Amino acid sequence: MLLEKVIESVEYIESKTNLEPKIGIILGTGLGEFVDKIENQIIIPYEDIPNFPVSTAPGHKGRLVIGECKGKAVFCMQGRFHYYEGYSMQDVTYPIRVMQKLGIEKIIITNACGGLDPNLTPGDLLVIDNHINFMGDNPLIGPNLEEFGPRFVDMSKPYAPELIRLAHEAAKKTDISLKQGVYVSYSGPSFETAAEIKLFHSFGGSVVGMSTVPEVIVANHGGMKVLAISCITNLGTGILEQPLSAEEVFETANKVGAKFRRLIENIVDII
Repeated sequence: MLLEKVIESVEYIESKTNLEPKIGIILGTGLGEFVDKIENQIIIPYEDIPNFPVSTAPGHKGRLVIGECKGKAVFCMQGRFHYYEGYSMQDVTYPIRVMQKLGIEKIIITNACGGLDPNLTPGDLLVIDNHINFMGDNPLIGPNLEEFGPRFVDMSKPYAPELIRLAHEAAKKTDISLKQGVYVSYSGPSFETAAEIKLFHSFGGSVVGMSTVPEVIVANHGGMKVLAISCITNLGTGILEQPLSAEEVFETANKVGAKFRRLIENIVDII
């Protein structure tokens, strides 16, 4: 049963540290180097945690890093799990359940994504204020466990307005331009067609990616406050006359790494 599995994972993690983080961070593709900002690190490989999935996606180290950033205890996932890896939605969101039972109250979720708007530029950072789920699935389908949250979850404000405001404040302090918009989730692993990009943009989407939304849904189910930051690594198919590649995603994410780390560090400082 899910609850028993989550408790087993929680007990193992708690046996490795005396810290009690209230802030969780999920690091997306190419953004894992943020852990360099974490002091007094306790590193736990995912494969050591009972019932935890294992990262198979390129650019995801698959480690849990617990420590301190700006004097605050943080629970940081260096790599996530994706639906396209063949995991179920319950597997993809399993770490969110673990965070909930560990007492995490706020989650900063990051990702690398494609831009749907020609006015966006690779290397831009964007705070998500809403999303559209085009993955064709939902992690809350199936029996509901009241221990985690209610059967029907309000999604009127899935991204906490107060955290969005703080993100802009942190960006301004560090002289970082931070865009804002709607994230469209797509299952992948194939990149989107030009027709799909056109459709997503016409629906009001700003960026598109293959993660984040399942985790946001489950975090809201568990009553946690969510902030999500996207690193735009490329423009969608058809916006520029060139094919897409994973190498382009990694290259841009690495270039933006220092700016991204400064932003997240300063968000943690004022959160």
